[in-house]
Amino acid sequence: MTTIALGTDHAGFHLKEVIKAHLSAKGYVVADFGTDSDEPVDYPDFIRPAAESVARGESDLGIVFGGSGNGEAMVANKVRGIRCGVCWNVASARLSKKHNNANVISLGARMMTAEEGIGIVDAWMEAEFEGGRHQRRLEKMEKIS
Repeated sequence: MTTIALGTDHAGFHLKEVIKAHLSAKGYVVADFGTDSDEPVDYPDFIRPAAESVARGESDLGIVFGGSGNGEAMVANKVRGIRCGVCWNVASARLSKKHNNANVISLGARMMTAEEGIGIVDAWMEAEFEGGRHQRRLEKMEKIS
């Protein structure tokens, strides 16, 4: 069974809850690293543990949430082995997996509706890494960190 790590700050809390219910309904195991309300918090406290869960292999994939998704992606990408893409629509989600083999995505709750978020997550989950020339680029990326 595929396990998905989730982490969010206060701005992404409500979208995280929608995505969490959606993933659970589809049969995925969800590891929720918080936060658990829309009370202000510091996003690194919740994003880093979710990303580390993926990096350690405890979770297969991860989704992080914030207001814009940018800071959350930056935190996730500080964890060795994480390739987190900010996804703002279905096309960017598909390409993050097909071309970059993203194992984490970041969604900006203030940038999309819940329905758009669900579509983005589904597109990313269904996409497959194409390999080929993209694999060569990922190998070069790994040498940088």
